[in-house]
Amino acid sequence: MSRSIIVSNRLPFTVKARDQDIELSPSAGGLVTAIAGYLDRQRETDPEFSSLWVGWPGTTLSPELEPRAVAALEEQRAYPVFLSEEDSSEFYYGFCNRTLWPLFHYFSSFVDYDPRTWDTYVRVNQAFCTAVSSLVQPGDTIWVHDYQLLLLPEMLRVACPDATIGFFLHTPFPSHELFRLLPSDWKQQILSGMLGADLIGFHVHEYTQHFLQCVLRVLGREHRLGRITVGDQIRRADTFPLGVEFDKFARTAEDPGVRARSQQIREDLRQLQLVLSVDRLDYTKGLSERLAGYELFIESHPEWHGKVSFILLVVPSRVEVPRYQALKEELDERIGRLNGRFATLDWTPLVYQYRSVDFNELVALYRAADVALITPLRDGMNLVAKEYLASKSDDTGVLILSELAGAAQEMNEALLINPNHAREISEALAQALAMPREEQVRRNRPLRERLRKYDASGWARRFLRTLGKVKSEQGDLATKRVGAALGAQLVREHQAARRALLLIDYDGTLVPIASRPELAAPDPELRGLLAQLGRDAKNAVFIVSGRERAALEKWFQPSEVGLVAEHGAWLRERSGEWALLRPLSSDWKEHVSALLGLYVDQVAGSFLEEKDYSIAWHYRAASADLGAQRAHELMDELTQFTANLDIQILEGKKVVEVRSAGVNKGTAAASLIHRLEPDFVLALGDDQTDEDTFRSLPPDAFSVHVGSPFSNARYRVRDHQQVRALLRQLAGS
Repeated sequence: MSRSIIVSNRLPFTVKARDQDIELSPSAGGLVTAIAGYLDRQRETDPEFSSLWVGWPGTTLSPELEPRAVAALEEQRAYPVFLSEEDSSEFYYGFCNRTLWPLFHYFSSFVDYDPRTWDTYVRVNQAFCTAVSSLVQPGDTIWVHDYQLLLLPEMLRVACPDATIGFFLHTPFPSHELFRLLPSDWKQQILSGMLGADLIGFHVHEYTQHFLQCVLRVLGREHRLGRITVGDQIRRADTFPLGVEFDKFARTAEDPGVRARSQQIREDLRQLQLVLSVDRLDYTKGLSERLAGYELFIESHPEWHGKVSFILLVVPSRVEVPRYQALKEELDERIGRLNGRFATLDWTPLVYQYRSVDFNELVALYRAADVALITPLRDGMNLVAKEYLASKSDDTGVLILSELAGAAQEMNEALLINPNHAREISEALAQALAMPREEQVRRNRPLRERLRKYDASGWARRFLRTLGKVKSEQGDLATKRVGAALGAQLVREHQAARRALLLIDYDGTLVPIASRPELAAPDPELRGLLAQLGRDAKNAVFIVSGRERAALEKWFQPSEVGLVAEHGAWLRERSGEWALLRPLSSDWKEHVSALLGLYVDQVAGSFLEEKDYSIAWHYRAASADLGAQRAHELMDELTQFTANLDIQILEGKKVVEVRSAGVNKGTAAASLIHRLEPDFVLALGDDQTDEDTFRSLPPDAFSVHVGSPFSNARYRVRDHQQVRALLRQLAGS
């Protein structure tokens, strides 16, 4: 029976030692709530469903108490990862919250680059790997969560190569400009660690794109619609906005006790208009900026004096960290100054509550509030905004939301503001407090409907369903790999053939891609292998390349193989003469070469390769991201510039090529098949130019793509070494 294994920094239970005994208390937080709700629903609908949760139990226990904690947690299907007090401190309060947290939230000046805490981070991730891999059974799905465990997916991939692994990041993922601040080996290991997962999930599209950009610029791995090739496998990065348990909030808001508590809150505040803010104590939440905006509102709108009250609920968090202690002191001073400036005997403009509240009290506050003021400086999602609206069953209330919160991408009906600008906060408060009920309902009704439809359980189902699709896609690709059985079949059919045609690309197929074309000359082993194939009378072997004919002739003269140059413009059979496959013109080249030359000037490391009937702009030695960006720009510019010219524009592997229209490898392949009438055809290639060849082949031909799994070819191999191994099998047959 397959199971779901949830892995997060904290277990859904906190363990406490009480007089040599163990006590479990539920952990709070959006992640626990979202996952727990999904697991509960799965158990209700599927009696066979099974899950377990792996994480830190929230405390360091004595060796004598650890077995008791294990026994108590296992009853709840929870499995602890015990850490020493030093490791848990350097891991969580060190690298996680002094390095990753500020960096991922764009507070670069707060980042600590301590090698000691990095070493602890690696060690703790490995401890999690040991714990999880000891529990994994065939068919299990492992779902790893958040920035504390960025290295874990790759570690698990090494320990359990065939496992189904998902990873979800609940914070923002920074742009490359921020991420590059990490030391080179740290950022490489972090990205490689995340790519150990089959599916990597983010809250909003922006974070997904930042991740893909970093993978390109740091690791040099390109993506295709979010799919990244890692070895023989594909990984996928995608966007899955997290919701809340909408029905739970809506149902609780209608509970008689909660309704009564909500009414009491309003009566205690003399039925004033109520603005509510709920946040953890954290510098990313914009608490100081929020207070500045509210103070400006009170100052500039005296008509609201005595008519509005602001409840600022701050939940204690990371109280051991000096930066958070300093923030608490700053808030205390600001709040005291604000109330001292504006409060009267019968009016307190700001009610400050520094405490945790239970679920019913939280919903009562949401229900009572006329306005929710949610203004983080940067936030992965922010569920408070969604919880507030889920609790407003009559569709009233106004949400003021920071445009820098992930939730803002889904909640355009809210009043979106820049949290750094006190004037915007002040004006939004004035607009919100004066907003007619009809306008509130008009904004909130579609918002609440989306929240109902895309709740937390739906988020989990969508992620896991997509993870299943990725594994299915990997399975489909695995069937295309040329393994021992398929290789043997290919050899048998080749032996039985009367006439065999072998169409073989050169760069990236027979030799690895080189930084410059002249560095990819064939080695003696390759020359010998091709000669051996060509000497077999039944074989017609052709190198089908985009290279100019002079280079091919230099390398394969004299030769037992035929040559196709410039993607099918020129053909030479064995040691014969070169011939054009069709009449061509190169008059267009002077119009294009100047434009391509501009891109050589703009991109260091790029260069032009001019051939008889094509010009290629290569950027193999250029910066990966700059080259890719300029290539897209060049493609767009060429499309417009050459609209009235009889040419084609093609983007290949690190190259943009302009060539005469009607010339491609597929045309050359079709011509050879028509003339030679082979009963065995094998085509091998590695880039976009070879797709024309694959599409031109008869259905029973063997088409093999090298490298990336994204191809029209029927089969695939990993690299040029596997191509050579396959050709050696044919030569021996």
